[in-house]
Amino acid sequence: MKNNPYLLLRFSLFLLLFALVLGVLIAFAYFKKDLWGAYFPFEKLRPMHVSSAIFWILSAAQGLVFYFTKEHFKELSKREWLIKVSQGLWMGSIVWALASFLFGEYGGREYWEYPPIINLPILLSWLCFAAYLYPVVFAKFRSQPVYVWLWSTGTLFFILSFIESNLWMLPWFRENFIRDITVQWKANGAIVGAWNQLIYGLVFYLMTRISGKEDSARSWQAFFFYFLGMANLMFNWGHHTYNVPAASWVRHVAYAISMTEWVFLLNMLYSFRKKLTHAKKLANWVSYHFISAAEVWIFLNLLLALAMSIPAINRYTHGTHIVVAHAMGTTIGINSMILFGALFYIAERSHATLLARFRKWIRAGFLISNISMFVFWLGLIAAGVVKARLMIGENQPFQVAMKAAKPYLLGFSYAGIGLLIGFGLCAILLLRLLRPAHISQVHQHEPDQNKHSNQE
Repeated sequence: MKNNPYLLLRFSLFLLLFALVLGVLIAFAYFKKDLWGAYFPFEKLRPMHVSSAIFWILSAAQGLVFYFTKEHFKELSKREWLIKVSQGLWMGSIVWALASFLFGEYGGREYWEYPPIINLPILLSWLCFAAYLYPVVFAKFRSQPVYVWLWSTGTLFFILSFIESNLWMLPWFRENFIRDITVQWKANGAIVGAWNQLIYGLVFYLMTRISGKEDSARSWQAFFFYFLGMANLMFNWGHHTYNVPAASWVRHVAYAISMTEWVFLLNMLYSFRKKLTHAKKLANWVSYHFISAAEVWIFLNLLLALAMSIPAINRYTHGTHIVVAHAMGTTIGINSMILFGALFYIAERSHATLLARFRKWIRAGFLISNISMFVFWLGLIAAGVVKARLMIGENQPFQVAMKAAKPYLLGFSYAGIGLLIGFGLCAILLLRLLRPAHISQVHQHEPDQNKHSNQE
């Protein structure tokens, strides 16, 4: 039985819908504790929401890498049993983790709050994915395009950072508070850098396929920005640890690296848009719109990230809703837009006619999600500014700061409903298009995209 390349992609979309619904419930459970609290307790919904959102990004990224590497490396078809094992462990672990929250079973750390035993099958699933990919990739690694390098290093650093995020289970780390929190913050920052590598590789892949110019993924500029991204992955976590004791050179290196954050991706997307002809934009209109939206969100979040990386400003922003705005701008505004662009790229190749019928609904979902995201983002920043001014600047108690920030948080909550509607429309349409019954049709509408594969 052949592996279903859409299985993990569809699973990721269900996770996104689940995360969006939980996000709306959380907002109103927080503000309407008397009305909602007994049925939807905030402390139970929050870890489910955070975990679902993280799992959506990782599942979609891994599923897309699997889908596109099958196109690039024909030899991988002989190793699909590893992907079946990897996906079975991964999806089973996620269901187990979410079920544990429902039954009130916790025990992990921030972002991975489910019982720690679940981390074992998660790690095994990524090791299987690496075992599936690496033997073929490393056979001709130096001659591979940059997106293969990004996928390979993203997978490696996710595994290393995920192991590091679980070092707290060792007494030597857990029994020293400073050591423990430093390693946790460092590991979580590096994990984000690792999944960024996977997602940025998807952008490069889409660039070459939509533009038809393979050389853009083999140029010296592409590899320069690849190594710049690697530097961010390896050192940019330092700006997460400004508030813990550390050597001054660590802060200085982190600050310098932070100044380059996302510059390479912004440059890449800008070059991509310049190279596309009008005909290619029309042929890939959905993917083009989502990738263009990601470019706007990179610019906005870059401005916020650069400001937050300045130590004098970081003193005020750390621990406020501004950090949440930064995280949401990245996971929703950048990562999710790119992932939707890649998912719709697959749908455009296999179901162009059906996609055209849904044009107005896709446009509506795209506009609603981006407008709602902007209101969502601004509401968090405004709430963070109020909280920082009152608590850090005026030394007011937490309750006073939160009361003053409440109007902005209410606006943020209502914007979450818009995100649910906008992204929900797009996700439901993709679930309609990415169906196992149509797998045989995927390549009928494809141009010859494998002509560069393995010829090097």
